Amino acid sequence: MTMIISNNMLIFDFNKSSNISDWRLVNDVVMGGRSTSEFYLNEEGYGVFAGNVSLENNGGFSFLRYRFDEKNIEGYKKIILRLKGDGKEYQFRTKSNKNSQESYKKTFKTTGEWQTIEIFLSELQPVFRGQKLNIPNFSSNKLEEIGFLIGNKKNESFKLIVDIITLE
Repeated sequence: MTMIISNNMLIFDFNKSSNISDWRLVNDVVMGGRSTSEFYLNEEGYGVFAGNVSLENNGGFSFLRYRFDEKNIEGYKKIILRLKGDGKEYQFRTKSNKNSQESYKKTFKTTGEWQTIEIFLSELQPVFRGQKLNIPNFSSNKLEEIGFLIGNKKNESFKLIVDIITLE
């Protein structure tokens, strides 16, 4: 019998008994926008991030974030996401310190089918309020926040279903 040893670090595995109380929605209403979203576990136990992005009142985004105690990610090279989107583009975002102003993002496109998205940590670009910053890409050995953001500069409904998030 061959034994496979996984070197993955689990960030979150959605299932019917998952506690999702530390996942938070941040919509553009914080700046006067009108976007709405919700986050819940569906019957299969997957995390569902869904809603409507509105450009009204200079809005245009919906963000789902998960903050946790600092994780030492030294030696890990990439984030692995197993998810099912709606054919739209989303941003995966991270912070090494939840109190930092800047986030690090990588945009990915969904297909409407289950996908495994691999994002190298070194590809995560620094941003603040949607503007790219002139500092290096993500290079920290710690992680305190991850999230998903949709903000494609158009009015649209969205639905992203998430199964598992790991580091490899």
